[in-house]
Amino acid sequence: MGIAVNRAGDTFHLYNQEISYIMKVLPNHQMGQIYFGKRIQIPEDCSYFLETSSRPMSSCVFDTDNRFSMEHIRQEYGVFGTSDYRMPATEVLQENGSRISEFCFREYRIQAGKPKLPGLPATYVENEEEAETLVIRLADPVTGLELELFYTIFAAGGILARNARFVNRGEQALHLQSAMSLCLDLPDSGYDMIQFSGAWARERYPKTRRLEQGIQSVGSIRGNSSHNHNPFMILKRPTADEFQGEAIGFSLIYSGNFLAQVEVDTYDTARVLLGIHPHCFDWKLDPSEEFQTPEAVMVYTDQGLNHLSQTFHRLYQKRLARGYWRDRVRPILINNWEATYFDFTEDKLVEIAEKARECGVELFVLDDGWFGKRCGEQAGLGDWVANPDRLKNGITGLARRIEDLGMKFGLWFEPEMVNKDSDLYREHPDWIIQAPGRRNSHGRYQYVLDFSRKEVVDRIYEMMDKILSEAKVSYIKWDMNRSITECYSAALPPDRQGEVYHRYILGVYDLYERLTSKFPQVLFESCASGGGRFDPGMLYYAPQCWTSDDSDAVERIKIQYGTSYCYPVSSMGTHVSVVPNHQINRITPLDTRANVAYFGTFGYELDLNTLTADEQEEVKGQIAFMKQYRQLFQFGTFYRLQSPFEHNTSAWMVVSEDRKEAIVGWYRVLNGVNLPYTRLRLKGLTEDLPYRVNGGRDIHYGSELMNAGLITTDASSGQAQGNEKMCRDFESRLYILKADQGDKQESDVFKTGKLLYNSIR
Repeated sequence: MGIAVNRAGDTFHLYNQEISYIMKVLPNHQMGQIYFGKRIQIPEDCSYFLETSSRPMSSCVFDTDNRFSMEHIRQEYGVFGTSDYRMPATEVLQENGSRISEFCFREYRIQAGKPKLPGLPATYVENEEEAETLVIRLADPVTGLELELFYTIFAAGGILARNARFVNRGEQALHLQSAMSLCLDLPDSGYDMIQFSGAWARERYPKTRRLEQGIQSVGSIRGNSSHNHNPFMILKRPTADEFQGEAIGFSLIYSGNFLAQVEVDTYDTARVLLGIHPHCFDWKLDPSEEFQTPEAVMVYTDQGLNHLSQTFHRLYQKRLARGYWRDRVRPILINNWEATYFDFTEDKLVEIAEKARECGVELFVLDDGWFGKRCGEQAGLGDWVANPDRLKNGITGLARRIEDLGMKFGLWFEPEMVNKDSDLYREHPDWIIQAPGRRNSHGRYQYVLDFSRKEVVDRIYEMMDKILSEAKVSYIKWDMNRSITECYSAALPPDRQGEVYHRYILGVYDLYERLTSKFPQVLFESCASGGGRFDPGMLYYAPQCWTSDDSDAVERIKIQYGTSYCYPVSSMGTHVSVVPNHQINRITPLDTRANVAYFGTFGYELDLNTLTADEQEEVKGQIAFMKQYRQLFQFGTFYRLQSPFEHNTSAWMVVSEDRKEAIVGWYRVLNGVNLPYTRLRLKGLTEDLPYRVNGGRDIHYGSELMNAGLITTDASSGQAQGNEKMCRDFESRLYILKADQGDKQESDVFKTGKLLYNSIR
């Protein structure tokens, strides 16, 4: 790892063993982009990378040069109006109405480690040897606006973290109307773009399309990152797949409005922009004020999409998630929501918890309906005081009863919302986000509190702090069930209304930071009607997120598969729920529901008392199995093997760090008859290590399982007869691989083959 600067001080090369990122000061003192990709060595002067030529109908910077046009030069942080006609990384409105900026190089500095971003989530390091940061300082000579570009290269992995900071050093107020976290100009457009889109209950489906001339983008202007699109995209070469080929991943560590965009010009170069969505964004910078963008992370690989994902998993699991729960296996929980909804009493909850404890569950979570006058969706939000009609001993008493059972107690909050039928709203009707003179739209009969106002955040913090300080609460499920409409804050002047969306998210982060700092051993799980705010910004405060409100096992295969492109298994809230499923009315086998949910944090969304005795015994076995293997499930290396978006069958697997254990999840949606024989090629094993599958007698070497494949043929291949196990719809299996520690001697056949392999290598 290092940052090399040439003797002239105008070329910068950030590198580690996997990647190089190179940029250069241009003749007009702006920053040009040279290269991003696989590690390379460069000469002292690499100006030849900046190809220029006289192109017709181009505007040029210098009077005596008809070759130097910013329209055709790759830049670090493009601006509009100085001969570059592509969408800019920033746009600044000045008092005279001009939107023209020109950020010229002033100086650079290099610092060990990685600086924190004030008020924002970001990746971090635990010692300075893990990373190095380059800061490029630029300034606009007309307005005095200073721009600092931050680049952090990590010692391991093809990772580069970026952000930008604006400081108004001038004498006039300025308005930032666009401030991207990342701009990357690529020399060609030969990529497929993968976005992760969907809607409530079908989040993060991968959608692939070839880059074409023009603009292709995804984003959100809902005030949250949303169910609809995720702040993550991949550019991959058309020939790349899960296990080979070039790809670049782009991830924004932010939970609000975002834009992820690729613009391909008519010369087939591509500009990537990632950051806060410029729509309705207008940040006023008075003299001496500054603005910090969220962090964006780029990952490059030439080893396929699985390798790209594993790099993100390691980074976000170990250097984005923080605190007590970062490296710990997560407790197996039961949530009462789908068991009771709003219809419960304290004794009913304890009855559910008693059976759960008998089955081995470790954490009982009380969901919505415990506070204020909350007997349905239309009342109570904002009044975070226990309802004595339901909880005769309050939260403190219920928590004590759960703890006395030998379980931990968890609690649901939706701190960002309020019902009009609530004491909080009656006291402060001006505390919601609402436009003067306009109708207020509701979502689920609730309204968004104005978290851009410190006094609002303070009040919610006081209520939550009181409960957490008085009751033994070990887990918080933090929900958020609607997007922002009529975005306006009564506390801000007209020329700062464009700041509300971002200030709102800063308020959310502030509340999270205060609570997680005061209660560091409480496990926080973020939620937004399931997956509506499943983003890296949330993972900084809550190491796991409720992946989707859709708990159907078959649908969850797709949702978890798509989510895994960026996010680690340890971040995915995954539960076994009741059948018929409450979202799509499907009936799936109990073992299949568990076989999907194992690949996550694992829990139950039902009343175990309603199961048969045989089913309860099966649940006990599931919980015992998860306790035995949850370290592997949650922190092993994850591989996608077969896509549910392309096949009737799908598969994935996790492998231990020492590669001596692995678990394969295999799923088939619909049964068939007289099907072909099937095999599944595994990944991540040690080639010459012998493995036993599901404790069987036969030895299978890693090379065999990864190349010849694991046989998955079952009774559907032919006609099942006699005592042969019949197959079914929604079939699933787990294959548990363990290195055979007792068999230290290699077989003669394998030994001969290895000697031959070594001799020709």
